[in-house]
Amino acid sequence: MSLVLDILGWVCLLSGSAIILVGGIGLLRLPDFYSRAHAASMTDTLGAALVIVGMMIEAGWSLNLGRLAFILIFLLFTSPTASHALAHSALVSGLKPWSKLEPTDKAEGE
Repeated sequence: MSLVLDILGWVCLLSGSAIILVGGIGLLRLPDFYSRAHAASMTDTLGAALVIVGMMIEAGWSLNLGRLAFILIFLLFTSPTASHALAHSALVSGLKPWSKLEPTDKAEGE
C-alpha cells in the first residue's frame, strides 16, 4: 500500500509542477492582461493545489498533514478571489481586453 501512495504522491507532485511550468510559459506567450491573469489564476490554483496534495500524501498521518490541509483550503479560497478582484479592478479602471481588430482598421471604413 505504501508503494501505491508513493506513486500517487509523485504523480500529483509532477503533474502540479508540469501545470505550473505550462502556466509560466502561457504568461509569457499570451497577448493581454486578462489572458495572463487567467493563466496565472489557473496555474496558481490547480498547480499549487496538486503540489500540496502530493505533499499531503507523502506526509502521511501526521501534524504536517493538518497544516498542509489548512494551507490548501486557504489557497483554494484566496487565489480565485484575488484573481477576480485584480481583473475587476483593471476593468473598472478602463483597461480594455485585447482584440485582433483595431478601431482604425479598414473593416470599419469600407
